[in-house]
Amino acid sequence: MESRLSDLTIEATPGWGQETPRTADIVRDALRKEAVIKDILASQEDLRTLLTRVQTVQKEVDKLASNNETLQTYINNLTVQMAKRR
Repeated sequence: MESRLSDLTIEATPGWGQETPRTADIVRDALRKEAVIKDILASQEDLRTLLTRVQTVQKEVDKLASNNETLQTYINNLTVQMAKRR
């Protein structure tokens, strides 16, 4: 029998000690990655919601701090006026 070079096929095989990926492993990995991506997207949405809430609370705190300053100024003015009357 005569051997021809064109009859030889070379298959891509993994090197020594490497396993070929099985279809089930590939599918399982893809499903795992998809689940992780969904978790990340859900976490990002939760973070956006928290950030919005933090910004709202910060605005409320700033407003209350401003009101406190106004009240303190009013109290100081009253104290000065009461001291002048004595």
